[in-house]
Amino acid sequence: MSINPALTDPIIEWAGKNANHSFPESINNPSSTMAEQHDFDMAKIDTLAPLFELPAYDPATDDQTTVSLASLKGQWTVLFYYPADFTFVCPTELKDMADAKAKFDELEVTILAASTDTVFSHRAWTRHEMLMKGFPYKMLADHNGDVAYRYNLLDENTGIAARGTYIIDPDGIIRGIEVTSGPLGRNSDELIRKIEALQFMEKNPGTACPAKWVAGAKTLKPSVKIAGEVGEQLQ
Repeated sequence: MSINPALTDPIIEWAGKNANHSFPESINNPSSTMAEQHDFDMAKIDTLAPLFELPAYDPATDDQTTVSLASLKGQWTVLFYYPADFTFVCPTELKDMADAKAKFDELEVTILAASTDTVFSHRAWTRHEMLMKGFPYKMLADHNGDVAYRYNLLDENTGIAARGTYIIDPDGIIRGIEVTSGPLGRNSDELIRKIEALQFMEKNPGTACPAKWVAGAKTLKPSVKIAGEVGEQLQ
């Protein structure tokens, strides 16, 4: 595999709030376009996902590539951050995500794994860790942590990102955020359940999916008329 050195650092340049960063001029410039402002937003639920363009390792081709969030507009995307390669809980989570690929494909969801490691580390890990054999998703290399910072995941003392999952809809809006403590692994079944619910609500405006909703279960039509009578509506 040939590695382009230029791809070992993120293509975007972001301004953090510590002493080593400074805000870009466009973020405070009233004449800047919405797209320019969007480039420097922070991740929040039900708002546009911060744009990024990052180098990545693609295990399917055993080569480097570049991934741009803007290029994924029009499809559901999951940004799946994990703390680091060659760690302990992380390969179990990524194996779980890999095992669910058929379901994600059925839902037409693009999965992007991401950490602050390099493309070199990603490749070495997939070739040595048994649980990473056959890993099917592109692995983003957010080596300087700029994107992790914008998604509120970066530990600036260690340079490591937290365990964070972001569900991004076809319009580029963040519809789901899950961040867990370092040693706590996530569950792809619950992620799939959330995506199915979000896709159902997208196709059926005005509906709401109650707790533990699964495909085929009853939904709600929020209205003052059912306030205090939700239990009856679900019977």
